[in-house]
Amino acid sequence: MKYKVGIGQDSHRFEDDHAKPLMLAGVHIPFDRGLKGNSDGDVVLHALCHSISSITGKLIIGSYSDKLCSEQGITDSTFYIKEALKTLGELNICHVSVSIECLRPQIEPHIEKMRNRIAELLSIDSEDIGITATSGEGLTAFGQGKGIQAFVITTVMRL
Repeated sequence: MKYKVGIGQDSHRFEDDHAKPLMLAGVHIPFDRGLKGNSDGDVVLHALCHSISSITGKLIIGSYSDKLCSEQGITDSTFYIKEALKTLGELNICHVSVSIECLRPQIEPHIEKMRNRIAELLSIDSEDIGITATSGEGLTAFGQGKGIQAFVITTVMRL
């Protein structure tokens, strides 16, 4: 077996408009506003996309996803994950680790639902997905409540 590991990061500020829903890991999180961005602003799925791109060298987030938003109106970040998975070829995802930093909303009540949604998107067991959250002791803009940041480490293997 051959293993590869990729890391991805993404962050967004909160929207001023309180009408946009908050999406994290493909799950609607009840909160008073969403994250700024051309898409739904799902920092977890964007960081996951980046982690896959760091394994394959094929970029999804950026010019490709911006084109999908502007030309096709696709703002659902689950679409980007589906596109990123196509770049893996014979590599299979065997583990995903997610770390989320924000002051609010509280992430812990939503972790199980987020694990299940990521597992569904990646066609792996939810036991192979770890999600942690921190406020970062208020040392960053995310810990001060200005937005949300996510880091994702993805492990793949070739059988």
